[in-house]
Amino acid sequence: MTEIAEEITLPVVETAYNGWRLDKFLVRLLPDMSRARLQQLIKQSCVCCNGLVVSDVSCKIHTGEVYQIAVPEPEDAVPEPEDIPLNIVYEDDDLLVVNKPAGMTVHPAPGAYHGTLVHALLFHCQGRLSGIGGVKRPGIVHRIDKDTSGLLVVAKNDMTHRALTEQFSVHSIERTYLAFVYGVPSPISGTIEGNIGRSPYDRKKMALVVKGGKPAVTHYQTMSVCGRTAALVKCNLETGRTHQIRVHLSSIGCNLIGDQLYVKAKKTALCGVSEAVKNYVNTFPRQALHAQTLGFIHPKTKEWLQFTSDLPRDLQDLVEVLGLN
Repeated sequence: MTEIAEEITLPVVETAYNGWRLDKFLVRLLPDMSRARLQQLIKQSCVCCNGLVVSDVSCKIHTGEVYQIAVPEPEDAVPEPEDIPLNIVYEDDDLLVVNKPAGMTVHPAPGAYHGTLVHALLFHCQGRLSGIGGVKRPGIVHRIDKDTSGLLVVAKNDMTHRALTEQFSVHSIERTYLAFVYGVPSPISGTIEGNIGRSPYDRKKMALVVKGGKPAVTHYQTMSVCGRTAALVKCNLETGRTHQIRVHLSSIGCNLIGDQLYVKAKKTALCGVSEAVKNYVNTFPRQALHAQTLGFIHPKTKEWLQFTSDLPRDLQDLVEVLGLN
């Protein structure tokens, strides 16, 4: 039998709400819970009207009715917690900011059933997750690729998850990445725009598409160059599409160093550098991309929080090899 974590009795339905959909009414009175979560509770027969179970999310409510909600204890997450060291930059009761190392997958997926950031967070946050969508799991608000290093914010509860997701949707989150690329952008700073969708030629890749896809905007600035061979580019994301930086920089002829998916051999020629430098750069083991800064409004305190992550050792070495100081 499912244990009940909380029983909520709502105020008597006022005339202003007469005829509203039940799920819409519940969202209005319970803003800390998502509409999807409340719809789930209705379908699970956790909502009663005057003592009778209601299971239709779209049923109309009427003046004078009283609704009760029995919120069950969050279910245990399917992934098992794993004791994996994490670099926690910031943490409170509602969220945490993690500095993810390159090589760590964020979510469990085929080929990555263990050792992910989610597994590590489940262990780190044991007993301190109030549940996302009724499950004791961390709320991953945004992702970075396995081989990208840097900052991620993670929600511990529904309210925080929903508020941060909203900030991402209205593009108020500050995200800056450092990218090491072949060649030098021309112009050296600017904005790249274009819808990103699944490549019609390779399902593993994303691409700029004429029809469909989702709008994507990347503002970039060249920070340092190695002749015409390579450059360090700062990218500020206005949107957060899958592979956005990789696709946008590739579209202006500046593929990421170490990118095994988007870089073509003919584009990795390096001129004006030694053979040792060529070999080092062309065999760099991961995409040279780092999520450097992250800024957002804390959903509860309304304080602006901003975090910065230094380049990891491998990218510091790349700076030195290319003379990009």
